[in-house]
Amino acid sequence: MNQMIKVVLADDHFFVRDGIKSLLESEKNIEVVGEATDGQEALDVVTTTNPDLLIVDIRMPQYTGIEVVEKLRNQNNPVKIIVLSMHESEEYVLKSIKAGADGYLLKGSSKEEFMKALHAVANGGKYFTGDISSILINQLTNSSTSLDPKPALTEDLTITKREKEILTLLLSGKGNKEIAEALEISKRTAEVHRFNLMKKLKVKNLMELSNKATEYSLI
Repeated sequence: MNQMIKVVLADDHFFVRDGIKSLLESEKNIEVVGEATDGQEALDVVTTTNPDLLIVDIRMPQYTGIEVVEKLRNQNNPVKIIVLSMHESEEYVLKSIKAGADGYLLKGSSKEEFMKALHAVANGGKYFTGDISSILINQLTNSSTSLDPKPALTEDLTITKREKEILTLLLSGKGNKEIAEALEISKRTAEVHRFNLMKKLKVKNLMELSNKATEYSLI
């Protein structure tokens, strides 16, 4: 993405915000257009600045980061959202995904991973830090740990083992080339599996795919 990416930072700790701001503003195509110290302020700043991306701490006064995500999605706000947290627990990760977050990063992530996540999400993808990706894989193989009972897939929507692997990698922020390398298949085959999966689940983009996967206990 060559155009300027407008970002809002929401974290109640000044030094955390300041550190992230310095990191982002070292990049030529990123502009921090607003900051917030609590959940309500985050909602207000996003509404007034219309950023491309919100980076929100999971623990804040007024509203938590997850509640901020839920409220923005209920308002049909298209802003991309990365939840930033010190917590690696399945509960936080899955609740963030269910709320509609596009990414989940640990505060201990490297600069390289942070920027990779930001650009992936800003370009319409998903990104979940490496350790968290294993949680998604566990959810695919053990639906009993899902937070809420979900409807079962109908027969015509049943997905194959390979499609589950594709789904997991897609929701981990992988592109077709990375999926092909991970599964040792051709890029063209990866593209076909991705197309068939999205067609089968009747979704048009990664956000709809994530929501449908959550709805039917695929993650």
